[in-house]
Amino acid sequence: MALIVQKYGGTSVGSAERIKAVAERVKASVDAGNALVVVVSAMAKTTDGLVQLAHEVSENPSRREMDMLLSTGEQVTIALLSMALQHLGQPAISLTGAQVGIVTEPAHTRARILDIATERMKRHLAEGKVVVVAGFQGITNTADLEVTTLGRGGSDTSAVALAAALQADLCEIYTDVPGVLTTDPRLVETASLLAEITCDEMLELASLGAKVLHPRAVEIARNYGVQMVVRSSWSDEPGTKVIAPGIAPRSLQNLELGRPVDGVRFDLDQAKVALLRVEDRPGIAAHLFGVLARQQVNVDLIIQSIHDGNTNDIAFTVDRASLPRAEAVSTAFGPMLQQQRGDSLDQTEVMVDREIAKISIVGAGMIGRPGIAAQMFRTLADANINLQMISTSEVNVSCTIAKQDCDLAIATLCAQFEVDSSPAQTAIDPNWPAVRGVALDLKQARLAIRNVTDRPGMAAHIFQKLAAANISVDMIIQSQRSRSTHGVITRDIAFTVPQIDLAIARTLLEDISKELGGAEVAADSDIAKVSIVGMGMLGRPGVAAQMFEALANRNINIQMIATSEIRVSCVVSKSQGVDALQAIHQTFALGQVQKVEIPA
Repeated sequence: MALIVQKYGGTSVGSAERIKAVAERVKASVDAGNALVVVVSAMAKTTDGLVQLAHEVSENPSRREMDMLLSTGEQVTIALLSMALQHLGQPAISLTGAQVGIVTEPAHTRARILDIATERMKRHLAEGKVVVVAGFQGITNTADLEVTTLGRGGSDTSAVALAAALQADLCEIYTDVPGVLTTDPRLVETASLLAEITCDEMLELASLGAKVLHPRAVEIARNYGVQMVVRSSWSDEPGTKVIAPGIAPRSLQNLELGRPVDGVRFDLDQAKVALLRVEDRPGIAAHLFGVLARQQVNVDLIIQSIHDGNTNDIAFTVDRASLPRAEAVSTAFGPMLQQQRGDSLDQTEVMVDREIAKISIVGAGMIGRPGIAAQMFRTLADANINLQMISTSEVNVSCTIAKQDCDLAIATLCAQFEVDSSPAQTAIDPNWPAVRGVALDLKQARLAIRNVTDRPGMAAHIFQKLAAANISVDMIIQSQRSRSTHGVITRDIAFTVPQIDLAIARTLLEDISKELGGAEVAADSDIAKVSIVGMGMLGRPGVAAQMFEALANRNINIQMIATSEIRVSCVVSKSQGVDALQAIHQTFALGQVQKVEIPA
């Protein structure tokens, strides 16, 4: 007999008829020999209606009272579903988050789960009952036993946390889509259904806006080895398996507040090539990395930063064995561009650094914690280690540093985050698909601070200020081109933030600028970020080049580039965002002929 946790979203239980259909599906699973815990959301639009009521009686309702109000939505659903199951002859009992033993931190409307008491659930399961649980809610561990809600994606989070606590065989997430798709089907009609995806890939896609699963739920699955499947509640199709890594058992105490960093990775077999003052026009990156791919040069980190609107810097790292080929291609590339454009721009310069190391922190717990990258930068700065390149994703922050500083960087980061170091990630099966999905984010804005003094601690100072304001930074680009003014070496730092945080982030950056003696601050909200995600990028030359070529073929200019091990992101003009998404999806042959039907 398998123990399964099932979760049904608001549209899946949006009417009495839908609730009865869910009850029949649950009973069929029990009749097949399974024990079930079922987590449900509030009926569709119920939460929105409650929020509207709150604002009709108060312009600024307290967070505590909002939790008391919003937690009632799920209580309606669990009672109705239990009634429907009992009507079918299936014993069932409904339990609120408090009754089931979901204990959270005392943070109203955005609590994280600390612990789950499983005794009552196990007792009811042993009695042959289906346990129907109100998702999205819990109770504090304080003496007052305050009701809390978990925020956006809370029902997904509840379900996966219960599966982890019960050591369930499977967690099934039922929603109104057939599973995880290669991209947004509203923007690309040929978006196709994935049979499986890894937790790391799902984390990246979820962080990039894929709404089928919340990153917090995927984080728990990854940390505790919970096997998931995303399925449609409207059909019997198998859906998408979300594959969690095999892990050693870990404590359920502080379930969502464990260490954010799982390990420190390093790679000493790296060299950096930088092209300075590269003409800013469509096709440049595609041409450069296309030639590198044809020379079988496996590129790791790629960073492109914009300067004066006419030229960019492009920097990348390769393994040391590939450096002679990479240097030859880059050295020939500069004069070729110069010949094409004439003498209208400064000459492209090639810089090579053989004495670098890549140092990375990895961990799903970084999600939603903007201070982790800043903490890494501060730790390295305190050890007087200067950062040369920075590249970030939701589960990985990578920097290049001087090779001689690698041992010290490893030791200090391991001590800071209380983890052990681990070797550089190795390539996986070459037959693994290069790209799993493509995502578009139209809600990003770009900020840049120019002429920042090039010394340890500057990046830490900037991003600690932003983290203190709870502003999540996504792409971070530090220019390779340096300037010397009165003997002081400076660089530019650019990064993206959510548009809703742009005003606050810009004000903070302007305050920092004053501290630094008037460094220039620039902002742009007219951007889009398009990204590819896939474990198959590891050790496979040419994937990024394919992406860049797809954009060049549509005459789409790339403004910024940043990469991690399994993700490549480009900033383009917002007006070209959808076109960019469609071009990339087509280039990697991710589409299918039959359109995926999404219920209204």
